[in-house]
Amino acid sequence: MYQKRPGVFMADWWDADGRRHRKQFATSASAREHEHRETALAHAERASREMKLAARTGGGKKPRTEAIKGTIEPAKGKLGVMIPGMGAVATTFVAGVEAIRKGLAKPIGSLTQMGTVRLGKRTDGRSPKVKEFVPLATLDDLVFTGWDIFNDNMYEAASNAGVLDYRLLEQLKPFLSTITPRAAVFDHNYVKKIDGPNVKKGKTKMDLAEQLRDDIRDFKKTSGASRLITMWCGSTESYIEPTEAHQSVKAFEKALKESDEMIAPSMIYAYASLMEGVPFANGAPNLTVDLPVMLELSRKNEAPICGKDFKTGQTLMKTVLAPAFKARLLGLSGWYSTNILGNRDGEVLDDPGSFKTKEESKLGVLEHILQPALYPELYGNIFHKVRINYYPPRGDNKEGWDNIDIFGWLGYPMQIKVDFLCRDSILAAPIVLDLVLFLDLAKRTSELRGLGIQEWLSFYFKSPMTPPGLYPEHDLFIQLMKLKNTLRHLKGEELITHLGLEYYD
Repeated sequence: MYQKRPGVFMADWWDADGRRHRKQFATSASAREHEHRETALAHAERASREMKLAARTGGGKKPRTEAIKGTIEPAKGKLGVMIPGMGAVATTFVAGVEAIRKGLAKPIGSLTQMGTVRLGKRTDGRSPKVKEFVPLATLDDLVFTGWDIFNDNMYEAASNAGVLDYRLLEQLKPFLSTITPRAAVFDHNYVKKIDGPNVKKGKTKMDLAEQLRDDIRDFKKTSGASRLITMWCGSTESYIEPTEAHQSVKAFEKALKESDEMIAPSMIYAYASLMEGVPFANGAPNLTVDLPVMLELSRKNEAPICGKDFKTGQTLMKTVLAPAFKARLLGLSGWYSTNILGNRDGEVLDDPGSFKTKEESKLGVLEHILQPALYPELYGNIFHKVRINYYPPRGDNKEGWDNIDIFGWLGYPMQIKVDFLCRDSILAAPIVLDLVLFLDLAKRTSELRGLGIQEWLSFYFKSPMTPPGLYPEHDLFIQLMKLKNTLRHLKGEELITHLGLEYYD
């Protein structure tokens, strides 16, 4: 869905035969509802066709894939990590990497460092670590830079964030103090609750983009990095709808030169990175790279993209529980979620515009998992409410409460209540690490780097990006299967379907 002009919103979807359709509406809500409904119907039709085809062609056979020699380039040299937004998440990630490199901590929560991938049958006993199965960069290869509106170096920013124990930070101070922020691209209209002095100046937004491109080239040269990744860890920007300016590179560059107000700072970072051939991951719910222009640039310059919004606390729980309800065909009448959070993210989200962006990201999860168009009696009338409250005493230790009203056999009601007292940046840091290493793998893999959107990394996001017309997969366990099957496919191993009939032949 995108805004064609003021008061005109276009629903944009693909049918089951791959034909693109557009329809005009007077409100964004009507356009979005129509687009979601048509997309769900198209998916249901495609799924029905696939099931019929599998039944006719013996779909129980084990799928196999052949590895193509030389399709994954080795991870040679340093990998530069560039981070817009050197706040709690970024400093927890960088400090954590250094602590692990020094043997002071373990990479708990990181699939790339601690996870395994099963190969072959359950009886084969082959489950190598992910980092031993595919050629990932090592933690010793990583070098860092970032942009921020405040002048604090990484040590000072980490101390101010209050996430990590000061005794650990003191041991990391010599390293963290060397990472100082570059001047940021910032627009107070998009993030209203904070402001800072370390901001770039330019005649136009295109001028700001060129300054970012200079920063990228400078970092690559001075750090000695052979490859780069950009990881957005900045604040949530105010909610906007896509416009004509976001539909093509030509239109976007024209809008940059005219300093179009619909070009958000995160989009300028994305444009600069993709123009330099650098992969980009979006850890916030902003549109950023979830736009036709960015997909066009990503494919053209073979710079993979993924997003949106790191899946850490409350939404992680939703993508675990909602699939369980659907699997057991338990109905859902309501899901009320509220959060208290006291870090900079909580302060930013206290602004209604920024909260609207986050709310859109959180609200879409249940609809896509539960598919109310397919199960109207169970999920056709859900009351879903999400609230986020800024509460400074809690700092980075977010608390998420969920009240879930479900119903079962004969319609009898039941309730589930969840109180998740989590550490937001502690959950986000290993996600950042995994995305850095997997995006670099995608860039070095001939089969992946030209795709644009890396849907196989949906596992890490609240609002996963997909090609136009394809609804996102939110089920955490399907996402993990997709990720690991992608790795198996790249290495020529059998895909795991969990059919299991071969054990009873």
